[in-house]
Amino acid sequence: MTKGLEVSEIHISQAHRAHYDFRLDSEFYSQANLRKEDAIKRLPHKALNQIADLIAGPFGSAITAAQYDAASRYRYIRATDVKSFFINENSPVYVQESTFNAFPQFHLREGDILLTVVGMHFGKSAIIYEADCPSIFSCKSTLIRDAKVNPWYLLTYLSCAIGHGLIRRGQRGAAQPGINLSDIATVLVPILSNELQTQVEALIKHSRSLVIQSHSVYGAAEMLLLTTLGMAGYSPAEETINVKSLMDSFHLTGRIDAEYYQPKYEQIISRIKATTHAALSDLVSIVKSIEPGSDAYTEDENGLPFLRVADYSKYGINSPQKCLTASFVSANKAELDALMPKKNTILFSKDGSVGEAYCLREDANLVTSSAILHLTVRDPSVVLPDYLTLALNSILVKMQAERDAGGSVILHWRTNEISNVVVPLVAMATQQEIAELLKQSFELKAKSERVLDVARRVVEIAIEKDENSALAFLKAQV
Repeated sequence: MTKGLEVSEIHISQAHRAHYDFRLDSEFYSQANLRKEDAIKRLPHKALNQIADLIAGPFGSAITAAQYDAASRYRYIRATDVKSFFINENSPVYVQESTFNAFPQFHLREGDILLTVVGMHFGKSAIIYEADCPSIFSCKSTLIRDAKVNPWYLLTYLSCAIGHGLIRRGQRGAAQPGINLSDIATVLVPILSNELQTQVEALIKHSRSLVIQSHSVYGAAEMLLLTTLGMAGYSPAEETINVKSLMDSFHLTGRIDAEYYQPKYEQIISRIKATTHAALSDLVSIVKSIEPGSDAYTEDENGLPFLRVADYSKYGINSPQKCLTASFVSANKAELDALMPKKNTILFSKDGSVGEAYCLREDANLVTSSAILHLTVRDPSVVLPDYLTLALNSILVKMQAERDAGGSVILHWRTNEISNVVVPLVAMATQQEIAELLKQSFELKAKSERVLDVARRVVEIAIEKDENSALAFLKAQV
């Protein structure tokens, strides 16, 4: 009768002690979860709420898009910004100073940890650095503050398979999975030695420094492009008045909105056309992806990853927040196989954060949303994929996106307008130099991620075996 089934026998008094809310759902007591918990209980340990203050985010409707202010310096950190270990720099949003000042209890400071509590991939954690402040956070994260253990160690524990698994153990809900504050409070944390905690801190800080170096090298590539074009330090025209005849405006472009004809856009196009250039459609083939119905998504992380605009930036791809069900993949296999992007495909966003480009370093086992176009270079002897990606991410194309994109809530850039984007073409030797800088940048990023993997594994070994084994593993990695 029970062949193939998993059974855990729990005394009712154990259920009372395990959680404030007296959890009786079977998944909470799965063999995998009990093994993780038993491993922690063999060591000195405390519940998370005994070693840190836990602060839930502001009420869901307290901060809305109407309070966003692109010119502000007060960042609003959403759940999508909380990636593994660090705050994501892709498409940050900012709020009005008055909004920031209205929520002093949610102001973040260096050393704080944010933990996502809503969404299919809830349970991601990131530490706050001074560079991330001043900022406040959303209702979809919980703040972990004033930890009595090393915060970088705590972050690593919450990000490793054991700690992350115990966070995920508390899941409630199916359509919109998440966890309550009481679920977080009861998560057990092993109190390892100061020596190991310090070693882990050093790894996380080293990883962070590699990320900064990676961004610096990427910035050098951007500067090389602008310097080559004589546009280093370029700033758009401030004049906002432009006089156009109907023949030179609506009859020519089909646009009648005044913003489209601001002089700064004409100026940037003129600067590009003064150099060797080409229309984007002459350089690449453009393929549109799909948009599955809502019933195609799954909470199963083993499903086919479904990449959205929020899941990538010019610096790389983050773990997609959605997957596609096995049944949907099976029913649409041929179409999905054809849409899986290959190495050197440029992902280019046309909705939301328009004009975000990333060139794949290898074939990808995923599909993308319809908001992301796939660009494939026609002739690498004319333009290198890496160079084109950098040009698309530069101010040269960003301003064209700003001019063209319409929509009041979600920006939309039409494919026919994207096809007409004007791209500057520099000498192949310069393109190759830029491509080499980008290669160095992504190698530094990959090295940073490997250091984080080592940090996670050090903590796991210390829990599963002992600290001496963990330190020996760390020494072997140096």
